[in-house]
Amino acid sequence: MAEKIPRAHILGTGSSTPKRILSNEDLEHIVDTSDEWITRRTGIKERRIASKDESETTTDLATRASVKALEMAGLSAEQLDMIVVGTVTPDRQFPSAACMVQETLNARNAMAFDISAGCSGFLYALSTVENAIRCGTCRTALVLGVERLSTILNWQDRSTCVLLGDGAGAVVMRASEGEGGILSIHLKSDGTLGDLLYSSDANSYLPHRLEDIDPRPFLLHMDGNRLFKRAVRCLTSIAEEALARNSLSHEDIEMVVPHQANIRIIKAMAKNLNIPMEKVFTNIHRYGNTSSASIPIALDEANRNGFIRAGAHVLLVSFGAGLTWGASILKWSL
Repeated sequence: MAEKIPRAHILGTGSSTPKRILSNEDLEHIVDTSDEWITRRTGIKERRIASKDESETTTDLATRASVKALEMAGLSAEQLDMIVVGTVTPDRQFPSAACMVQETLNARNAMAFDISAGCSGFLYALSTVENAIRCGTCRTALVLGVERLSTILNWQDRSTCVLLGDGAGAVVMRASEGEGGILSIHLKSDGTLGDLLYSSDANSYLPHRLEDIDPRPFLLHMDGNRLFKRAVRCLTSIAEEALARNSLSHEDIEMVVPHQANIRIIKAMAKNLNIPMEKVFTNIHRYGNTSSASIPIALDEANRNGFIRAGAHVLLVSFGAGLTWGASILKWSL
């Protein structure tokens, strides 16, 4: 009898965000904006901003999220075979954020590396681990999305600095032949549209009240209007592809955990998919857009607050710089 191919199951989730809350009212003292404008256009009320005066490096945030996920899974770091981190804001160009997390966790038996796929980084990392588990080259893995986007923002550009925040999310994955787990992952990219969201070499101006940010020597640029239209189209099509692959309809999905980029994008996607917003988990109002960290942070909150039942079909969907986008459907087994 042929050996059954294992599936990747989530055993634990975790997240970590900086202590400091930067509200829309705070931003009114930094750039020409208002709470009403930010809320109406994005759905964001506040975001978390890391400080170099606190233990809030990319590695610190990722490690705290990892510890929580491992504790929920009931596993030790020494049991990990792989650590894969989705990020565009590691503490150093090299070694990778994953290797730095490996050191802090003392996960001495794991291989570790980063993936750069913008806001889709977590799904790209998840796909890498899922493939390794299904091939039999990995049994237990840690998948992370972590960003300190505050370090690459132009704090004089009101169209972008109001959107983004810092944080980390993690999941522990393990091979199992039991029911559930990741049913499929679908990834796409289009490098011809890279000019819609990119970074350039530059030094950031820091407002007085944010001088404890640890800035990187490059800045984020975004063509918001063109990106918005493309995002809705790509998120809808990749979600439909995932549903079709698994012979599921929109009615079979009990929870959607989307990338938290903009509430209008999320609502437009849900409308196109004919999925009511009651089934869509959002926390963008509290964290803003945390790029690759947004899905695992939201997944951890949904899980810990009991919003996902065992056996439920969960849709993850994301879109980011590259351009990159992706979707995954899981049958929840926690």
